[in-house]
Amino acid sequence: MKPEPTKPGFSVIKGNDLSFSGRALVELLQAVLQKGMCVRFQAKGFSMSPFIRDKDVVTISPMKSTKPGLGQIIAFSHPETRGLCIHRIVRKRDSMYVTKGDNTSQTEECVPRENILGFVTRVERDGRLVFLGLGPERFLIAFLGWRGFLFPLLFPLWKLVRPFLRRSGR
Repeated sequence: MKPEPTKPGFSVIKGNDLSFSGRALVELLQAVLQKGMCVRFQAKGFSMSPFIRDKDVVTISPMKSTKPGLGQIIAFSHPETRGLCIHRIVRKRDSMYVTKGDNTSQTEECVPRENILGFVTRVERDGRLVFLGLGPERFLIAFLGWRGFLFPLLFPLWKLVRPFLRRSGR
C-alpha cells in the first residue's frame, strides 16, 4: 500500500510570500510572539468585518504581562480546531475569555488564556490605517456583540454607507 502524500505545513506563493494555515500558522505565531516581536499578515475571512476585512493586514503584538480585556481583539488558537482565530473579547466567564466575531450571529467561543497568542494592535486596509474598532469604542462594540445587537445594527448601516464609499473610490 502506497502512503498518501502529506500536505506541507506551508508553501511559497506569489514570489516571496509564504502561505501558512492551521496549526503551522499558530506555531509560527507562537514562536515569533514568544520572542517579543510583532507579526504582520494578511487576514482571511469575514467574521470580523467591517472592522477587519478579508485581505486587511493585521499586526499581532505579544501579550507580555498584559491581561486581555473587554473589547480587545485577540488572536488565539481555537480550542477545538487548533487553527488561528481572530475575534473580539465580549466578556469574561470564570477563567475563560468569551469571544465573538463582529460580523457573526454565531454563538460565543470560550477561550482559555493559554490559547491566546496576542493582541491585534494595528489594521491596514489598502495601505491605510484603520482605527475604528481598536480604540475606546471597542467597549461598546463588545457589549453590542455580546448582546447580539451589533450585526443587526451594522447590516442596515453598511447598506446606507456603501454607496458613498463606492463613489469616493474606497
